[in-house]
Amino acid sequence: MDVKIESSWKEALKEEFQKSYFEQIVMFLKHEKALGKTIYPVGSNIFNAFEKTPFDQVKVVILGQDPYHGPGQAHGLCFSVQKGVKPPPSLVNIYKEMNKDLGIPIAETGDLTPWAESGVLLLNAFLTVRDGEPASHSKIGWESFTDAVIRKISNEKEGVIFMLWGRFAQDKQVLIDATKHHILKAAHPSPFSADKGFFGCRHFSKANELLVRQGLEPVNWQL
Repeated sequence: MDVKIESSWKEALKEEFQKSYFEQIVMFLKHEKALGKTIYPVGSNIFNAFEKTPFDQVKVVILGQDPYHGPGQAHGLCFSVQKGVKPPPSLVNIYKEMNKDLGIPIAETGDLTPWAESGVLLLNAFLTVRDGEPASHSKIGWESFTDAVIRKISNEKEGVIFMLWGRFAQDKQVLIDATKHHILKAAHPSPFSADKGFFGCRHFSKANELLVRQGLEPVNWQL
């Protein structure tokens, strides 16, 4: 199957695109569209995280769960919204922690594209969602695909920093070789849990310290 995805990822994941579960994802999405369902993000942005952060440039991985399910929000990068859209509550809390950690002013934009272009893979576990229905595509096979992405990074790279926020993301730890990568864990930045261990985690400065220690360029978290 020919999938339109950034070339280094296309090579890294070529076996996944041939598997029956991936064929089923494609068939499911075609069926949804045939039924007139609105799906986010738009087709050209489904693999945007891969487009903006090629395989050989991945330095940090932030794991999300589900794309935003409102109009004009999701564009294929977890926690990020399109330009001109008000930052959602979890993202505002991320900005608050960055402000405390690094002194970075709280951004007005919710578009995290500059992070992605700096080597931060902003990966949702499920890459699509139906309009107004959170987690509506959580059982169609996407998790098999994104688990394979995490395993591929773990197996073929070294020294990647994985930021696992909340229980869902932390359950992915089993896919990561902790002997050659760095795992930073904290509560989810959601307003329901941010004060239970996300605020004060200092993941942004810790990630940059780990990158510098490896002789790599730190991430410019300022937007």
